[in-house]
Amino acid sequence: MATRIKEKYLAEAVPALKQKFGYKNVMEIPKLSKIVINMGLGDCKDNAKAMEMAVNELTTIAGQKPMVTKAKKSIANFKVREGMNVGAKVTLRGERMEEFMDKLVSVALPRVRDFRGVSTKAFDGRGNYALGIREQLLFPEIEYDKVEKIRGMEMIFVTTAKTDEECMELLKLLGMPFAQA
Repeated sequence: MATRIKEKYLAEAVPALKQKFGYKNVMEIPKLSKIVINMGLGDCKDNAKAMEMAVNELTTIAGQKPMVTKAKKSIANFKVREGMNVGAKVTLRGERMEEFMDKLVSVALPRVRDFRGVSTKAFDGRGNYALGIREQLLFPEIEYDKVEKIRGMEMIFVTTAKTDEECMELLKLLGMPFAQA
């Protein structure tokens, strides 16, 4: 069964991209290859219960268990030792990625207060897009009463696009609400 994002990609995005950029081959048309969601948890490095709660919230949002990331170096000023748990990340591909993208653009982003669209300046020059959100409460699966602390997260949309312009057009056609410049 195809997801809404997949159907939108095949029905609207592929013909529009082919027409705008004049691709000769179907394989040249950019597509979303993965979404990486990252949550920094440096404040729970000493509190195992808070770390577990944050990981469970990320699991609920992504629909997949995240990997707990560890500190690569010791940093005395931040009281961080090498090997301490300092974050969680999850890489979504395929159907889970499409479902997350659909949920993000149709449910979560419209719930942002005073929302005028996402930034158009967060491209990396190689056809990928980074988006940060300030609170996990935007997602409907998170129960407000059970949240211990409001945490932000970063999302990286990795595409097969060669340029930022192609990536922006692809994400726009998939429903990403970019701010008007």
